[in-house]
Amino acid sequence: MNDREIDELLNRAKVSTGPETESLERIVQSIAGSMRPARRLPPRWLLAGEVVLAGMLVSLAGAAGLGFHGIARMGVLERVAVFSALGILALAAAGEVVNAMIPGSRRRISSSGLLVAAGGCLAAVLAACFRDYQTTHFLHAGLVCLGIGLLHASLAGLLSWLVLRRGFAVDPVSAGLAAGTMAGLAGVGMLELHCPNFQTAHLLVWHLGVLLVSAGSGALGAWWLLSTSTNRET
Repeated sequence: MNDREIDELLNRAKVSTGPETESLERIVQSIAGSMRPARRLPPRWLLAGEVVLAGMLVSLAGAAGLGFHGIARMGVLERVAVFSALGILALAAAGEVVNAMIPGSRRRISSSGLLVAAGGCLAAVLAACFRDYQTTHFLHAGLVCLGIGLLHASLAGLLSWLVLRRGFAVDPVSAGLAAGTMAGLAGVGMLELHCPNFQTAHLLVWHLGVLLVSAGSGALGAWWLLSTSTNRET
């Protein structure tokens, strides 16, 4: 086959130039019909502040309804130590929750690391401030505090979700763990305001139990929702 024959074959070949104009217009119209302009999220610091405020409101409202018996029994140093620790941890947790809900955000600490830091810090502060090693009514009183704390943690988690519902979690389980930790801190804060039981074992097991159960529930709930949505797609 010579050069002339090759040229003739190429000239006769019908080279595809891509989709027709009408097809492209139909595709554009079908996509444009379902698109809506997206509102920009508020600044991260504002979202984090709203999450912290939601947790504080839940804690204060719960303690106001049940009584501020816990903080009334505390000394000045105990109040400063306990609530300063809770405030700092809440700010850190809220920042991580916001970062987890905004794709591309820099994560300063993992969600599991946040939970370990929060639990360890609170355990150290409570053990240092309260040294009553009795275990009177340990199970009954503990279950009551655990239930009340988890109820308020759930309310704080719901309010936080309302604040961050327009975000998107790239890693839902990690975001759920961080959100559960934040909500758990709100539940612990309410118990510290209300509960007058300063037995060390009670505080370390049942009050901190609210934090651990809340964080675990947040991660488990996110994993369940992710699995459910994946199964529906398949």
